[in-house]
Amino acid sequence: MTRRFSFLIAIFLFAGISGYSQVTPDNDVIGRDAPNTISTAVSFLTIAPDTRAGGLGDAGVATTPDGNSQHWNPSKYVFIDTDFGVSMSYTPWLRALVSDMNLAYLSGYYKFNAQNAIGASLLYFDLGSMTFRGPNNELIMNFRPREFSLDLSYARLLAKNFSGSVAMRFIYSNLTGGQDVGNGVQSKAGTSVAADVSFYYKNDDIMTGNMKSSVMWGLNISNIGSKISYTSNEKRDFIPTNFRTGVGYMLSFDEHNDLLVTADFNKLLVPSSPTYYQPGEVLPSGDTVKAGSEPVVKYGKDPNVSVPAALFTSWWDAPGDATPFIHNGKPSRFREELAEITFSVGLEYCYSKQFAARVGYFHEHAYKGNRKYVTVGAGLRLNVFGLDFAYLIPVTQANPLQNTLRFTLTFDFGGLAKEQRDAKKAEKAEKGARKA
Repeated sequence: MTRRFSFLIAIFLFAGISGYSQVTPDNDVIGRDAPNTISTAVSFLTIAPDTRAGGLGDAGVATTPDGNSQHWNPSKYVFIDTDFGVSMSYTPWLRALVSDMNLAYLSGYYKFNAQNAIGASLLYFDLGSMTFRGPNNELIMNFRPREFSLDLSYARLLAKNFSGSVAMRFIYSNLTGGQDVGNGVQSKAGTSVAADVSFYYKNDDIMTGNMKSSVMWGLNISNIGSKISYTSNEKRDFIPTNFRTGVGYMLSFDEHNDLLVTADFNKLLVPSSPTYYQPGEVLPSGDTVKAGSEPVVKYGKDPNVSVPAALFTSWWDAPGDATPFIHNGKPSRFREELAEITFSVGLEYCYSKQFAARVGYFHEHAYKGNRKYVTVGAGLRLNVFGLDFAYLIPVTQANPLQNTLRFTLTFDFGGLAKEQRDAKKAEKAEKGARKA
């Protein structure tokens, strides 16, 4: 393949998790049938990296705290039961398309006291081997594109049942190894710096009948950061700034049996692609659009805005002129904005905090990526070790995500210390009872 074609393949693979179904809208009539998927750079940041959330339909912002809360909502760390833990996850990615693409995730946390905790993680995306060839099919180089992010968070208890967190993230993306992508344009690795702001509410003082229960709510606005560029020109792309909120409810039937129900709602805070006037069409000013002229937005909003502006304009910038969004013969921006919200629901049953079974569902509108899949998962805890896996079952046919497996290994060092302390307390209590 030529160098330019190699670069296009790379962009296709990295432009977004739902990028495989992306179609650039080029039909400007009301009722067009072309999807309008939102795509960003470094969309590996939006992949669920761990198996617990992966088994719950990619829901995790309002679940009970665990070692992988760094990705979903670091605010949960101040509510975690143990002081220190490490988690490692591995996901063979897009196995229906390629055989050597992988996602690895390493996370950890340390809880100083009941009010303060820190977390850190490394997300590494290996996109497999790629061969660059010249115009005459001569070998230029073999290259393995890769991306990673490294982040650090601080969480603090703000009230009895409420916590907040901030996180900083460094992002690196090398797709082409510095190859010339044509027209004298030199490619380069892209870098960005981003921040997360999150909140978490957890109330355990609730009774459902005579059973203990907990109510949870979470919010995480993640990847608020600078645009990224892969070339020496001025074009820069948005990173996946993301708004995620959700709720959770856990019911404890007795001391051995717990049931968790959770739901997440998610929206990218980046511009939607507008619909432009086509050559030959007449503008509101009366002028006729000429071929090669500057594009003029017909429906939607100009996507060339700053990152701070996109945090707000992304809630009402969709064109709304695709067939599913037409209302009373007119484009409905509101309907398309609603379609940009994905949702996840999950159910987790846990026995004696040692065995877990999970099932979930993820839904995305057909015109916004069309990802729809069921997930199942299971987990086992034994002393300081935990092992989890999750499996993805697509609802749509010919889905590149089919047969996706995730694996997570956790080390709960704080849990071992807690067990030892509890054992000593029980031993002292037993001795005291004998003396009495």
